[in-house]
Amino acid sequence: MSEKTVKNKKKIKRHGLSVLFVHCTVAISTFVLIFSGLGQMPLYKRYMLDLVPGLSWVSDFSVTLSIHYWAAVVLIFAIVYHIVFHGIRRDFDMLPRRGDMKESVQIIMAVFGFGKEPENDKYLAEQRLAYIFIGSSLLILVFTGIIKVLKNLPHINFSEDFIYWITQIHNLGTLLIIIGVVVHLGAFIFKENWPMLPGIFTGKIDLEYAKRRHSIWYDRIFEKKR
Repeated sequence: MSEKTVKNKKKIKRHGLSVLFVHCTVAISTFVLIFSGLGQMPLYKRYMLDLVPGLSWVSDFSVTLSIHYWAAVVLIFAIVYHIVFHGIRRDFDMLPRRGDMKESVQIIMAVFGFGKEPENDKYLAEQRLAYIFIGSSLLILVFTGIIKVLKNLPHINFSEDFIYWITQIHNLGTLLIIIGVVVHLGAFIFKENWPMLPGIFTGKIDLEYAKRRHSIWYDRIFEKKR
């Protein structure tokens, strides 16, 4: 990805349109999958959510199942696009590196005022760990979800025990995703992470913030410009 600065606004480009598209698509489709998946349990009927005006459909299994399938199609497309796009460009900045666990602890301790953060690249160590955690959980959901769909097709038979365990793994994947999303969003409770928020929507972050907190990435970009 080419990195550009916008000097008049003192911003630096952190994400391109492709990254913004994938992030938005995965986020929305994942939330829809969680909501529609829980609706098939059926939690919404039990807790009378379907009595709320405009939400009578949430307890209709056929409706939530259809929404679940379409959201899954969107998610799979976004995942495949993401893998192919970054694979072709050999852009692997988000992949975990040796020492990320230790650096994540240092970053968290620094946020609470204990010690100093290590020098950071384009992404914080904890962001790289969150990426692989959420990404792996999504792949678990996709793989088990495909099997759950295949079992409904004619001439395809799986044993009851196999489907039982696939369902349990699918449910576990859902739980992991929920935990990952909560922790991921919870990071923005801390003021130190607030400057990263605009980048989610515009792809740009404050130049001085990048220089201070992402010094490795900042130096690499400006070294290329010299």
